Amino acid sequence: MGVETVMVQGLRRSDAAELDARIRRAKAALGKRAVILGHHYQREEVYRHADFHGDSLQLSRAAAEQEAEFIVFCGVHFMAEVADILSRPEQASILPDLNAGCSMADMADMPQVQCAWEELATVIDVEREVTPVTYVNSSAALKAFCGVHGGTVCTSSNARKVLDWSFQQRPKALFFPDQHLGRWTGHQLGIPLRDMPVWDPNLPLGGLTPEEIRRAKILLWKGHCSVHQMFQPAHIERWRREHPQGQVIAHPEASFEVCERSDAVGSTDFILRTVKASPPGSAWLVGTEINLVTRLADEVRAEGKTVEFMSPMVCMCSTMFRIDPEQLARSLENLLAGQVVNRIQVDPETAAQARLALERMLAVS
Repeated sequence: MGVETVMVQGLRRSDAAELDARIRRAKAALGKRAVILGHHYQREEVYRHADFHGDSLQLSRAAAEQEAEFIVFCGVHFMAEVADILSRPEQASILPDLNAGCSMADMADMPQVQCAWEELATVIDVEREVTPVTYVNSSAALKAFCGVHGGTVCTSSNARKVLDWSFQQRPKALFFPDQHLGRWTGHQLGIPLRDMPVWDPNLPLGGLTPEEIRRAKILLWKGHCSVHQMFQPAHIERWRREHPQGQVIAHPEASFEVCERSDAVGSTDFILRTVKASPPGSAWLVGTEINLVTRLADEVRAEGKTVEFMSPMVCMCSTMFRIDPEQLARSLENLLAGQVVNRIQVDPETAAQARLALERMLAVS
């Protein structure tokens, strides 16, 4: 994977209004040459400038459909990789800050997954019995691994459809890197928890016995989202005492115990649609990233709806938050100057293999 970084020198720190004006001017001057994609977790002062908003599935589709010369991704690294993989070779996928990564994605790397695959082969016929499924929150290399081994990618929006598809291919699934999304999705499909053991990449055979591997329906990678890990059953219990008529909605990256105590569980887009469609005066406890929750609360306040962040401790997606208005302004202004800043490029072989896995996902979705 190659990254080209060119920085314009001499930019001073501007106030919010000036930065907003700079972004608008540069965006207008670029016109259709550039498109900005913004994830729901992005900070508001950046989010407002995006041409397309959405969760990972929506933005994957948007990236695949763009005609623009430049795709400026206000998200994290793996999202910009997906945009590069699904776009045409002459298009450039740009991440305003290269440090905008994903701690969950870092919990599974290619050597670990390859090692797990080889260890599984000592117990079962892995190529015939296991479909590898990676959450979109993963590197291009892991998506390519799935492409090579007949597997696919999923998002929180389509995980159930994707796992259903995977079981039509082979009887078992290796699901990485988020154990919580895999467990909740398997539960929705009626799979007992005992048949979804956790694979710890730091232990021989993932810390499992050969019998546990043979019995398993889904092997769950030991990974998680640090933001959604904060939410606890006690937060829901407190809310229900204070709001007996209130409802709880959570993202499936939250723990199983939180999901099973919630009234509804789904992707960021599902959360937005559900709360917005609820009756006026509704009260909601929402278990997902704070920027989305704050924005949603503002949008529905006029209808008398109450939206509260699930945790008493405020925690945002710190890596998503790295992209700020000045970085977005610099990215766009550099494009006007003929310079591509922080272009994300996946090598052709990896991209071709990862594209297979992504296209399988999009077909299932």
